[in-house]
Amino acid sequence: MLYDTPMFFERNRVFRVYQGGSMFDAFFCDDSIDGNYPEEWIASAVQALNQNCTSKKEGVSKIRGTEYYFDEVLEKYPKQMLGEKKKLGVLVKLLDSAVRLPVQAHPDRILSKKYFQSNYGKEECWIILATRENACVYFGFQEGITLEDFKEAIQKGEHDQQAMEKVLVRHEVSVGDVIFIPPKVAHAIGAGCLILEIQEPTDFTIQPERWCGDYRLSDYEMYLGLDKEEALECFDFDSHYDVRQVPILLSKLNGIIYESLVDERQTKNFKVNKVTIDGGNYLLSKGSGIYVIIEGKGKMIGKEYEKLVQKGDYFFMPYHIASQFEIIGEKLIVMECYA
Repeated sequence: MLYDTPMFFERNRVFRVYQGGSMFDAFFCDDSIDGNYPEEWIASAVQALNQNCTSKKEGVSKIRGTEYYFDEVLEKYPKQMLGEKKKLGVLVKLLDSAVRLPVQAHPDRILSKKYFQSNYGKEECWIILATRENACVYFGFQEGITLEDFKEAIQKGEHDQQAMEKVLVRHEVSVGDVIFIPPKVAHAIGAGCLILEIQEPTDFTIQPERWCGDYRLSDYEMYLGLDKEEALECFDFDSHYDVRQVPILLSKLNGIIYESLVDERQTKNFKVNKVTIDGGNYLLSKGSGIYVIIEGKGKMIGKEYEKLVQKGDYFFMPYHIASQFEIIGEKLIVMECYA
């Protein structure tokens, strides 16, 4: 059965209005170049909300070697795939920005329910995997910026492509940085970031900026069908948050270093752990988890099962086979993501 072994997927590049993707070349060992497919959606059961989308499966992962999509299998075999959970509850992406993304924010669950009839908002975190020159992100409003200031910047941004970034705080980033983005916090990924993004499973983005590089956004791409006043409810002008999160060492034993990157300190909606395997055996015990190998080579083994794995591989571990497989390797780094 599909759910009796770890589940691997076909590549799943997704259209976005911004340019990027060439850093996938080193991560996936392919021939990627910059273009309008700068995101890889990993073990995804979420449809992308692109304006001219012609397929309900855009953004949804296809299980490697089959005709089945991930969302179909989750719906057909919920107990085997997820145990007692009703939903997967998480979306993982890899994205590479060659340009600054539009200034944006995401709704919390209250606004998602109100405007998009969804039980999920779009809380997210970024893990910086690689950078180009002068890599940065923008996070949080400058001190004293008000809603009226922001509206003025939106208007100026119709003709001045730097107007919007002037109201946000710029932060340089380095490989290994972990950045948590609560809902309603203004932010933008700057040019030059290869990011592993873990988030609630939606594609709700309010980005009230007319330009992304040379691309002119439509009103729908800015506001997702909401009017401007409704959309701007997604921005918080009062709260201030720490930009970088500090990993917590959970254990270091027998060639395995296990660290928590995102947990109850930041959110109840998902967790992210970093596993460094250097001569040890790591038991894949979480179940219904998404795993991304970001460095090194190794081997996944189980009863009558053996598969080589390396940087760029990712897979889903069904609930009912948790603790039946382990990974071994030298200097192998795995990100473990689950809700």
